[in-house]
Amino acid sequence: QVQLVESGGGLVQAGGSLRLSCAASGSIFVIGAMGWYRQAPGKQRDLVANIVGGGTKNYADSVKGRFTISRDNAKNTVYLQMNSLKPEDTAVYYCNADVRSTLVTYKYTEYWGQGTQVTVSS
Repeated sequence: QVQLVESGGGLVQAGGSLRLSCAASGSIFVIGAMGWYRQAPGKQRDLVANIVGGGTKNYADSVKGRFTISRDNAKNTVYLQMNSLKPEDTAVYYCNADVRSTLVTYKYTEYWGQGTQVTVSS
């Protein structure tokens, strides 16, 4: 019904930058919160940043001042600009969105992208 497709991951040296993109498509009626999570090997999946209703942005403490989340509602796309990357930012980054689809308009359903690998070398 709804697909989230991420792009922009890759390999970068410490101190470098990457920009992740996530486009939502399919039977979309309304998109609520959109955001990014990450999961390193052997660790749980944690919130990196999200944009909730009204445009409020939330960031994990570890990325504040380095990462910036933004959103283009006309394109159903969320971005994550990552600057001053550190080796500890290495993880698979997952896009997340709460969507009211045209098939089920009365409630939000959570969707996940397939993940994109970000590797930061020291």
